[in-house]
Amino acid sequence: MTTVPRLVVGAVQGRSGKTTVTAAVIAAMRRRGLPVQAFKKGPDFIDPGWLGRVSGRPCRNLDPFLMDPATILASFGTHVAGAAVAVIEGAMGLFDGVDLVGSGSTAQLARVLRAPVILVINAARMTRSAAAVVLGCRALDPELSLAGVIFNNVARPRHERMLRQSVEYYTGARVLGAVPRKRAFNIPDRHLGLVPAGEDERLLASLEALAAEGETYLDLEGLLGVAGAAPPLDIPERPLYPPAEAAGVTVGIFLDRAFSFYYPENLEALEAAGARLVPIDALHGEMPPVDALYIGGGFPEVLAGELEANASLREAVRRGVAAGLPVYAECGGLMYLGRSLTWRGRTYRMSGALPFDVDLDERPCGHGYMVLEVVEENPFLPCGLSIRGHEFHHSRLSNLSREEVRFAYRVRRGYGIDGRRDGLLYRNVLASYNHLHALATPDWAPRLVRRAAGRA
Repeated sequence: MTTVPRLVVGAVQGRSGKTTVTAAVIAAMRRRGLPVQAFKKGPDFIDPGWLGRVSGRPCRNLDPFLMDPATILASFGTHVAGAAVAVIEGAMGLFDGVDLVGSGSTAQLARVLRAPVILVINAARMTRSAAAVVLGCRALDPELSLAGVIFNNVARPRHERMLRQSVEYYTGARVLGAVPRKRAFNIPDRHLGLVPAGEDERLLASLEALAAEGETYLDLEGLLGVAGAAPPLDIPERPLYPPAEAAGVTVGIFLDRAFSFYYPENLEALEAAGARLVPIDALHGEMPPVDALYIGGGFPEVLAGELEANASLREAVRRGVAAGLPVYAECGGLMYLGRSLTWRGRTYRMSGALPFDVDLDERPCGHGYMVLEVVEENPFLPCGLSIRGHEFHHSRLSNLSREEVRFAYRVRRGYGIDGRRDGLLYRNVLASYNHLHALATPDWAPRLVRRAAGRA
């Protein structure tokens, strides 16, 4: 049982300003000395990176599509330990899910957590219609606790007055903030969403502006009151990870500005399984002695020149793969393992460990949830297993030497490598566009560590 105060920050559509508003809420709470645990609904690496920087604690992902309710509650209960309040940022629109009834939506997560919802409304070119938005949300799900509204992109004081009066008169909902159009701090965009928090340290110097915005434009006492009204929540008593089956294994992790897309739980699951994790800087570092490699996602295309310049690491990875080093790679990691990467008319050399080249398009090639079936023997997952994950990539493989590789996965939902298959298998490598979450795929970390131990 937990009684930790909590609230969900949602919106009726993406690009409403949820992330910057959520970050401002957290920053203002922290300025008051409150330890805050941030969560992000759905599969995402970039928004949690920012929320984790603001909160000072790793942000955790909770996803009703990937995880069952018991897993969500166990993760929530574990990670709110020591926090005075939990703030959960939603994804997309409040009711947007994978089907007609909104399965996997932010609203579903709010119901699982018994958490009140604060609705962020992009108020640009809107006044009285804001009341209709609130009424519509209440009508679609009367059981949802829609506890208040924060307006974003407010033009001027008169605009704010009309918004407040309309919502309070027609809906009775509390207005808990009004953020102006010209903000002191905005997180910049790029082709896959926001710029990652760790990519440009100069951005972090501006985070103090978020706390000032939160104190100036948000009703912090009202928000804390909403969070404190959340009812007690039953938490299942169960460990998040299976017990360790191996020890003394070293797993290298590409961890730098090019490769930063890792769920904290994935790294913790490897450690729980007995691995010692060693970070590797793919831009400027060398290859240490390791028993396995984990290369996550990121933006290798943005830093391709620096990756190419680190020829010694590229060659060490190529030799390691050829010698049978166990390697698990996702998306950006898959791209690094190929021969070359072409982006915006320029081609860069990558490791050459796997027989393909990579081309980047302006439009996404794969975007959204994935459901995969493991159909080939591989180092890390048992055949017959159904995996839920996600993909978001603008790249595609070309010149793939199909006689040298096999495919681990049959795609049931999503795109993967070619719309039907994902998960390239080559020696002891499994490289895919799919990103998995260790709490949704508990077999992955123990099997990776066992494979590394078998080679040690």
